[in-house]
Amino acid sequence: MQDFEFKVPQSIEFGVGSLKKLPGILKDNKSDHVFLISDEGLAKLGVVKKIQDIVEAGGLECTVYLGVVPNPTVDNVNEATQKYKESGATSIVAIGGGSAMDVAKTTGVLAAYGGKITDYEGLQKVPGPIVPIIAVPTTAGTGSEVSASAVITDEARNYKMSVISHEMLPKYAILDPDMIMTAPASIAAACGIDALIHAIEAYVSTSASPFTDAMAEKAMALIGPNLRPFVANRQDEDAACAMMVGSTFAGMSFAWAKLGDVHALSHPLSAYFHVVHGVANAILLPTILEFNMNTDRGRYEKIYNYIRTAAKPATNFEPEMLIAEVKKLRDALGMPTTLSEVGVTEDKFQEMAEDAMKSPNIATNPRSTNIKDVIELYKKAL
Repeated sequence: MQDFEFKVPQSIEFGVGSLKKLPGILKDNKSDHVFLISDEGLAKLGVVKKIQDIVEAGGLECTVYLGVVPNPTVDNVNEATQKYKESGATSIVAIGGGSAMDVAKTTGVLAAYGGKITDYEGLQKVPGPIVPIIAVPTTAGTGSEVSASAVITDEARNYKMSVISHEMLPKYAILDPDMIMTAPASIAAACGIDALIHAIEAYVSTSASPFTDAMAEKAMALIGPNLRPFVANRQDEDAACAMMVGSTFAGMSFAWAKLGDVHALSHPLSAYFHVVHGVANAILLPTILEFNMNTDRGRYEKIYNYIRTAAKPATNFEPEMLIAEVKKLRDALGMPTTLSEVGVTEDKFQEMAEDAMKSPNIATNPRSTNIKDVIELYKKAL
């Protein structure tokens, strides 16, 4: 067993209606003015107003920023940081999925230490604690509320860069299943399979440890039997609760074990072709599982038994059975199966492969991967 370390430096509140605890959390942190970061879509659904009302009913001041865009950019972060400084707020509440939380984390960095967000690209370059963040996920998928990373698109390079530091972990996470029970089926599917892939990639990562294994296995045990019913009926409260907690466990797992080739290859797909992150991951997963197959030492069978619909564990397992089961799950969720279906073309494969090789997730994939491998994987998934 290799050496490892872990810590869980956050406070996490879970429960239907747990948002009502937000004012108390802010007061405990001596913050009387909060900066809400979210997007126009959630504002139109009334989610932002609901949280704003809870904050203000607690006697606290609130400034709202709704400029978050999918695949947030350097300009997005700069704008949010400027608005935060102008507001006089002393804490941030991030409302949404990964995009809102990525903007919140990087805003917290720049507000505390200045400079450009590109100065902090890579591993552990944030020098210390950032602005306190309370994360309120509205999807069961990203795990960003408990992850130490943010992915920001640098449009000058047409590149999705990663800022990774445990100083960026939100101080609090509020997991209220009410927040995910109105999501459209397509979003529930894309986010849910993303959470499952977080757990799978962390589980087979070369940086996996007994701690991350425990988190990943629990995530798969919760997500595996609940993803299909949750996508079919987001009002299924038991499925919603399982998906929300499972996503958080998966986030804890990959925060320490990192990920693999699925995520390394998916980020360029979003940067070059604006493919939804969870969709890109779902398309790539069977291809990457097949590529990594010869490195398996029994973990594929465990993954298979977590996600299959049959009640009893499989007998006479072969790794190909997991690949077939993943495809079956993807079909059941109504997701695209090839890159060509989502508008990807081969002419950008060389550039995308070069960007994928810059991802820290390449280093923790269970099979060594070079740029020729990446190009072939893209071609196979096309």
